[in-house]
Amino acid sequence: MSDEKKIEKQDGRGERPGADGPVRFDTKIAVLLREDLETWQRLNVTAFLVSGLGTALPEVVGEPYEDADGTSYLPMFRQPVLVFEGGKETVTAAHARAVGRGLATAVFTSDLFGTGHDRANRAAVAAVGKDHLDLVGIAVHGARNAVDKVLKGARMHR
Repeated sequence: MSDEKKIEKQDGRGERPGADGPVRFDTKIAVLLREDLETWQRLNVTAFLVSGLGTALPEVVGEPYEDADGTSYLPMFRQPVLVFEGGKETVTAAHARAVGRGLATAVFTSDLFGTGHDRANRAAVAAVGKDHLDLVGIAVHGARNAVDKVLKGARMHR
């Protein structure tokens, strides 16, 4: 068998060492947003949600970047973040499935649009039981097939 036809073994993060082509990851990072959000809200919610995954799951973060001039930049996720949308019921059902499967999950509720800092954000979430959260978005990370099942009924963000 020629070297070109050999399939490189994936490392523990789902990457093929030394491969420059497309990579199929064993895991998936996904954000699901409620479809009735305004554009600025979609961007804000997405940024907040993925920040939780990056801090809680250091294995999803790659190495720092550096340009040709030697300027250093912060590391980013080592795999794509897929953004989906759906109705309120879709987001609520996806949240229940993610929590039920024990996946790493971040939440953003409608109450957080009215708070101004981290402590107030946490207090707003803590004041409501998980089945009664007014979710506008969630982020999940886990095995590809598990995340796909969580996102049932959602569609790629347009």
